[in-house]
Amino acid sequence: MLLDDFLPVYDVSDAVATVVRTDLAGAWDALMEVDLIDVGRQRPLVALLGAIRTLPDIVSHVLHGEIPQGPPKQLRLRDTTSIPLNEGGWVLLGERPRDEIALGLVGKFWRPVIDFAKVTAESFRDFAEPGYAKTIYSLSVRALENRRTLLSGVMRTATTDEHARRWFRRYWTLGVGSGAHVLVNGLLDVTREIAEARKEALGS
Repeated sequence: MLLDDFLPVYDVSDAVATVVRTDLAGAWDALMEVDLIDVGRQRPLVALLGAIRTLPDIVSHVLHGEIPQGPPKQLRLRDTTSIPLNEGGWVLLGERPRDEIALGLVGKFWRPVIDFAKVTAESFRDFAEPGYAKTIYSLSVRALENRRTLLSGVMRTATTDEHARRWFRRYWTLGVGSGAHVLVNGLLDVTREIAEARKEALGS
């Protein structure tokens, strides 16, 4: 998996999965087309967690006399790779169509306003500057019997030194770990609903 290629050794991990009652192609297409803004509308807790995470950055913009940009009208997974990191962007590490997509970030996530490191897909794996954490989200599909699909999301984080490890573990145990679980679970749940609704509409 891309997950293992980019972050084989890690400090924490979390996984979420759901079975979708449609074929692999239908599940993958729904995953690529799901609107992350709409996920927040349909799952208020997801929206709340996202707002809490971005609030310090908004306040920082205001204090510096800058006008923070409003959220986009629509945001798909691939769209997150074309927006700034401090506005919810991610680095596309790799994609295997109808199999897996992997997104990554490197930053000091425990800070109120995250200090991101600029990395590329090529530099992510070997990035080792002290004081940072490297996070990867892998979203994948796997065919099951009876035209069903296993839709999975796995998050892994590795730290680059002991100092970062201590800070990240505090951050993670204060509820961020469960929050990350809720966010990915909401994404997969809405994706499943979209894929199954499409299948039902087609009568297949």
